Amino acid sequence: MLYELIVVARPGNVSAVKEIARIAGSQILNNRGVIRGLKNWGQFDLPRPTVKHQAHHRQGHYFVMQFDSSIRVQEEVKRTLSLDPRLIRYSVVKIGDKLGGVNGAIEDVTGQIPWNEKGESFDYFNNILGNQSLTAPHTPPAKAT
Repeated sequence: MLYELIVVARPGNVSAVKEIARIAGSQILNNRGVIRGLKNWGQFDLPRPTVKHQAHHRQGHYFVMQFDSSIRVQEEVKRTLSLDPRLIRYSVVKIGDKLGGVNGAIEDVTGQIPWNEKGESFDYFNNILGNQSLTAPHTPPAKAT
């Protein structure tokens, strides 16, 4: 089965991100899996502030890995990642039963990240939502006297 792993790690330590990718990759390869692609998206703002392992996070370091493996191996990778305190978040998504694309090539996992700069996430979503503003401050209703 073809899977895509998206990992958000704590920012600031690139060697830790490489180590996380190496651990996940070696676990896949040691269990007869195949890594089809690995892209480092870099560090940028999270869609919303997150608390993980008693720490507040506003930024994360993202990378994406596409791999073929059995269901058992994919579950082992998820279990290993869930125990790693360097991660803010991760997700494994089944893309298909076999590799697609032209001549078995993977789809490009790069892509434009709409919220890669501070403040751009709200501008991006405001453009999608139209007149509704996500950045307008909330005003509580006036108390009746």
